[in-house]
Amino acid sequence: MHKEELITLHQVMAEIKDFFEDNNPKSSFSDYYSLSVEPNQLHKSKMEHKHAIFVLGQEIAEAMKEVEYSASARIAARMKELARKTEKEIEYIH
Repeated sequence: MHKEELITLHQVMAEIKDFFEDNNPKSSFSDYYSLSVEPNQLHKSKMEHKHAIFVLGQEIAEAMKEVEYSASARIAARMKELARKTEKEIEYIH
């Protein structure tokens, strides 16, 4: 994926996050917020946006557990795995 496409995906996922936050105050996106990588930060690297997408995907899946537990748990686990992988890639680059 190109950086522009990742940023678009990041924006869509941020809107989904906003929906969960508005409809379920118990939803936690603390790991995502701790990254300090937002879709509108075009100066952030492609890898940083990719990592933010995986972290956000994991936390969205966690928020979805109340609706559909089994599928959401698998999604959350996979997103966590991908987030760790991209975090290692970012560390390697820097």
